[in-house]
Amino acid sequence: MPPARLPVAILGATGAVGQTFIRLLSNHPWFRVAEVAASDRSAGKRYADATKWIEGSMPPEVADLIVTTCDPSAVQSKVVFGAMDAVAAADAEPAFAKAGRFVLSNTKTFRMHEDVPLVIPEVNANHLALLDAQHAKGWSGGVITNANCAAIVGAMALAPLHAKYELSEVFMATMQAVSGAGYPGVPSLDILGNVVPYIGDEEPKLEREMQKMLGSVSGGRIADAKFVVSAHANRVPVEHGHTVVLSAKFRTKPSVADAIAMLRAWRGEEIVRGLPSAPEHPIVVTDDPARPQPRRDVMAGNGMTVTVGRVREDSIFHLKLVAMGHNTIRGAAGCAVLNAELLAVTGRLGWTPPGRG
Repeated sequence: MPPARLPVAILGATGAVGQTFIRLLSNHPWFRVAEVAASDRSAGKRYADATKWIEGSMPPEVADLIVTTCDPSAVQSKVVFGAMDAVAAADAEPAFAKAGRFVLSNTKTFRMHEDVPLVIPEVNANHLALLDAQHAKGWSGGVITNANCAAIVGAMALAPLHAKYELSEVFMATMQAVSGAGYPGVPSLDILGNVVPYIGDEEPKLEREMQKMLGSVSGGRIADAKFVVSAHANRVPVEHGHTVVLSAKFRTKPSVADAIAMLRAWRGEEIVRGLPSAPEHPIVVTDDPARPQPRRDVMAGNGMTVTVGRVREDSIFHLKLVAMGHNTIRGAAGCAVLNAELLAVTGRLGWTPPGRG
C-alpha cells in the first residue's frame, strides 16, 4: 500500500492566508488538512460556519472540520501552517515547536531571530540547518519562516545574479496588491483609482530580510549578505501580484545579456526540483517591454513563478529590472507549503512522502 498523506493543521485557518492554505492543500499529493485552528471566538464551530470564504468555493473536505484553538494540546498534527497575526504567533509558534511540531510560519515575529531559517527553497534550502540550533535549545520541532511577500519576489529575481556578481546596493520600489492587506483589507475609498505610498512596517522588512535570505550558513547562524537596500512600498488597486522595480549594483558588473541568460537558466536548488509545489521555472524572463503585468502573469507556475522583465542597464547602478509574483501564493502560503515539502524530502519530518520510498 502507498503511504497515506500526512495530516497537517492550519493555525489562523479562517483568515485570508489560512484560506489560501486550504485551497493549495486541497488534493495535495503528500498532505491533507486534518485540523483547522483559529481564535477562541471560532473554536467549537464547523469550519464552514466560522469562516467568511473569500475566493471561489470552499473545498468540501474541510467544511465539517471543527475549529480548535491555536494550542498544542488541541492540535495533533506534526506539521502546522501558521497564518496567525504576529501578536498571536509570538506565543503560539514557540509552544508548538517545543511540543515537537514543525511550524511553517507566515508572520514577521521570528523572521530575524538568529536561529530561525528564512527560507525560499530554490534560493537557500541549506538554511534549514538552523533547525539544529533550535533543537539544541530544547525544541523537538521547529519554526521555519517565510519572508515578507514583496521581499521574496525581489530576492528571487536577484538571487542568481548575487551568487555570481555579489550585490552591493539595491534600490527597490514596490507596487503591492490589496490582497496583501488581508481581509477586509484596504477600504475601497482609499484604494479605488488611487495609490497609497505607505504600508505600515513594510519598508523596514524589505530593507533587512533580503540580506538574510541571500546570506550563508556559518557557525550555526546566518552571515547576512553584505549589501544595503533602500525601499519604497506602495499599495495599488491590483487584486493579486506584487510588482517590484529594482535597481542593483554589484561588486562585479554583469552585462545585460549575461544577466538575462543567467536568469533564464536558473532552476534553483536541485533538491527542490520536482517537488509538488515547485514550478518548473521559478523565474521566467519576458522580452515584452510592457511585462510583467499582474493581470497576465500572476498565475505563472500556478502562482509560484516570479516573472522578470525590462532587464537593462542602469545609469546610476549597474542593472535595473521589474519582477512580479503572486503575493499570497509564492509570497505566503505557497512558499510555506513548498518549505514543508522540503522538510519532508530532507528527512526532518521522519516521514517518507508517497512515491519517495
